[in-house]
Amino acid sequence: MTDFIAGLPKAELHVHQVGSASPRIVAELAARHPGVVPADTEELRAYFAFRDFAHFVEIYLSVVDLIRTAEDVRMLTYEVAREMAGQQLRYAELTCTPYTSVLPHVDDRGIPIEAYTEAIEDARVAAERDFGLVLRWIYDIPGEAGLPAADATLEYALQHPPEALIGFGLGGPEIGVPRPQFQPHFDAARAAGLHSVPHAGETTGPQTVWDAVRLLGAERIGHGTSAAADPELLAHLARHGIPLEVCPTSNLATRAVESLEAHPLRAFVEAGVPVTINSDDPPMFGTDLNTEYAVAAELLDLDETGVAGLAQAAVAASFAPPEVKAAILAEIEAYAIS
Repeated sequence: MTDFIAGLPKAELHVHQVGSASPRIVAELAARHPGVVPADTEELRAYFAFRDFAHFVEIYLSVVDLIRTAEDVRMLTYEVAREMAGQQLRYAELTCTPYTSVLPHVDDRGIPIEAYTEAIEDARVAAERDFGLVLRWIYDIPGEAGLPAADATLEYALQHPPEALIGFGLGGPEIGVPRPQFQPHFDAARAAGLHSVPHAGETTGPQTVWDAVRLLGAERIGHGTSAAADPELLAHLARHGIPLEVCPTSNLATRAVESLEAHPLRAFVEAGVPVTINSDDPPMFGTDLNTEYAVAAELLDLDETGVAGLAQAAVAASFAPPEVKAAILAEIEAYAIS
């Protein structure tokens, strides 16, 4: 199964640009900008040991602080794409949080939005040329920064959109960050043709997921772990075909679940809710997408055909262009029967 998963063509829908920086990439950034974050790959593995979700956010933001120039953004994005392609990813929707890197919100190390946009687009074009990996962007609001961040992120998305921007999201802590306050921003983003893909129900209860669906028009839900506690919500997600972006190891690392055995993935599938398997912030959680597929296969008792079905589900739930979807699905089918 491990070999089968390693060679399986895949798509990923819930993965963060900064959170995908491997120890190799973080060490290079830390060497460029010496400070709190270790520049040694072995020390970084210990640095990425999280006590809880709040500690994870603290460590995450310390890595964000290393991204200070357009070249940092370009290098990070291109190198993340290189490592994705090494796992046989053919398509990824990479969540970017420009607010934490762009002027004037980070005056001491900010990047002009035009330079940020140019950097990620340059990396995207190069990644498709060099690795055959198609990238699309989701701009997300860092929820802990509140409405000013939402205003700015919407402005970036509408006034300075990169060519490959396809979605509008909401990340960061959920506790103390109610979803209803962001409804006007999601309304405007959706009116402009962007897809709604907020995080919800990772560290709070089912009501957060309801708010994401009813008020933010969510077409997919990031995590949605607590939805398992509400049968009516599960039925609604199943009935309307709203996929959950499931990230098992992430949920364990941030204490959203007590153990992998307690993860509600099987409950989602048995309720008929579409699910996709994702890695979220893989190096920070000591995982990668191949590992997450192996975890899901064990939790769901899947054979190779079932695992190929997970890959197909991710493509189906993506916002990839039709021709990209068709090509990847054909490749998955050919691989699975070979």
